[in-house]
Amino acid sequence: MTYVVTDNCIRCKYTDCVEVCPVDCFYEGENFLVINPDECIDCGVCEPECPAGAIFPDTEPGLDKWLAINAEFAEKWPNLTVKRDAMDGAKEMDGETGKYEKYFSPEPGTGD
Repeated sequence: MTYVVTDNCIRCKYTDCVEVCPVDCFYEGENFLVINPDECIDCGVCEPECPAGAIFPDTEPGLDKWLAINAEFAEKWPNLTVKRDAMDGAKEMDGETGKYEKYFSPEPGTGD
């Protein structure tokens, strides 16, 4: 089992989860975070820290797409280990549906 970041993180990008991760398995895109499933130790401390409720165990139904997205972009994006401010407009974007199709950017973030 691993944890995955899902749709609601896009254009919010809260990093509270990054700050508590004991193995630094978060990677930063331009407007989204992902978890490297090969590095995640399944401790679950990140899940309750996400203000957007965008982190789930991959054992929940329907998350195969998100596991693949997390794995793919964790290989391409830089590691992020420190908390940063959320994106401008994060509160307004929280809960919007279809964010992957509307807003997802494959561009990397800045990382540490």
